[in-house]
Amino acid sequence: MLAILKRELSAYFNSAIGYIVLAVFYFFSGMYFYLYCLYYGSASLTPVFANMFMIILFLIPIITMKSFSEEKRQKTDQALLTAPISLFEVVMGKFLGAFVMYSCCVAIFLLYTLVICFFTTPDWAVILCTILGMLLLGGALIAIDIFVSALTESQVIAAVISIGVGLLVYMIDSLASITQSQFLINILSTVSFNSNFNNFTYGILDLSNVVFFVSVIAIFVFLTIRVFEKKRWS
Repeated sequence: MLAILKRELSAYFNSAIGYIVLAVFYFFSGMYFYLYCLYYGSASLTPVFANMFMIILFLIPIITMKSFSEEKRQKTDQALLTAPISLFEVVMGKFLGAFVMYSCCVAIFLLYTLVICFFTTPDWAVILCTILGMLLLGGALIAIDIFVSALTESQVIAAVISIGVGLLVYMIDSLASITQSQFLINILSTVSFNSNFNNFTYGILDLSNVVFFVSVIAIFVFLTIRVFEKKRWS
């Protein structure tokens, strides 16, 4: 698993993908930090985190689009299937590679917090709680998008489908607001990524929100493993 993790990280930073993702993330987060914190003299990073939700939805598919689709296109997935490691280790190696790449993006918020320290005392509880929320949110989206990547050998198709899934995730709250069924409203509210993430941005560490994102990660890692188990024995 560690070898696959190193290979994934090397692939990101030996190509333009890793640097482009970092540049785009840092650009938008820096822009929101300037507009909501420096320009208005606010010590709260909550609006910055909230606005980065949509940026994350578009960037994570770029990180994950080649995870398995490129392996399938180059037929190197056969080597992974016959390697002396478990499918769990293969999938987790890919997942952790993308997650570490994403974590490098999120780490910039620690720098913004240090900048705020020069002017006032930041609310570390809210900031650290929100960073945890962003990592869990990103981990859930990465797990979903890696599963999508395992279904196709085209990076473009994997990216487009992943972005579509991300937009659907983003629209869950809107769908809940227009439905007339209280039963559906309760279901949509429960599976809403936005609702589960919002608590973190206010410094509320609710165990149910943590369990939700961890469950999504576990489910889609399991489904990805099942995709390759089926291929291995077919």
